[in-house]
Amino acid sequence: MKNITNPETSVAAAGGKKRRREEEEEVGGSHAANEDECFSLQDELTFSDTSVALRMMRAQFPRIDQASVPPFILQSQLYSSLNDRTQVDRELERLRRDKVVRVFKLNTGQDDHAIIFLDDYLYQVDRIAKRMEENKQSDTDIFKWFKEHVLDSKLEPSIAHHELCSLLALGGKVKDAHITLLINAGLLTRQLIDPDMYWFAIPSIGKLWKALLQGRKELLSLLKRKRHKEMFLAELEKRRLRYSPLDMRFHIRDLIGSGHLKTFQTTSGLVVRVSND
Repeated sequence: MKNITNPETSVAAAGGKKRRREEEEEVGGSHAANEDECFSLQDELTFSDTSVALRMMRAQFPRIDQASVPPFILQSQLYSSLNDRTQVDRELERLRRDKVVRVFKLNTGQDDHAIIFLDDYLYQVDRIAKRMEENKQSDTDIFKWFKEHVLDSKLEPSIAHHELCSLLALGGKVKDAHITLLINAGLLTRQLIDPDMYWFAIPSIGKLWKALLQGRKELLSLLKRKRHKEMFLAELEKRRLRYSPLDMRFHIRDLIGSGHLKTFQTTSGLVVRVSND
């Protein structure tokens, strides 16, 4: 992928720093940033630190009605936000080892990975356990064992069946029904190529990864219909997508980071163009 250039003007710098301070303070609260909040993606396109980029994008995660998915950041979006991919990989690995975030493989048929802050994910597990208990579901202790013994020690995106059972057994006697309950809750999925391996999963994300694929297709189609297959970023980010509840800014970051789009500066502003095939 070609390097992404971002204009550095005094106005953008002043406005960007102020917004970053304000949104960093709000990260610990509700993750649902107001979708109509006024900020320009051009001012917030790149960062110098992976942790700051993650927290900003978490705060800006689109508000989605009837969705219980915790805010997530695509690894491709991180690549669009920092010019050095090696730095991203190194800092992301450190955050993963420090149990700040978890990385999940998405079942999109592509090499997509989602990043979720661990506190957000644990809150999601607690919500599932509470709902199960309210529905008089038996064996709900498995969720506590899963949190305390599996998630706390197994930091990779996947886990083998025997290792999963061994870690769960630290909480109590493990039954086949326990594993089934975790799968049905959306916390685990079996790998197709090896049924003895599981991916750690994000509950209720199925509709969103389908929307992710549709949004990518729609955005690329929109640009390809334009002369020179390009638009000014300021104009493009105001457009609304028909087939994805994830907003335009979410998809722009994703496609820049994956190399499907590139940006370049003009005297009139930053331009987004479809990359050559």
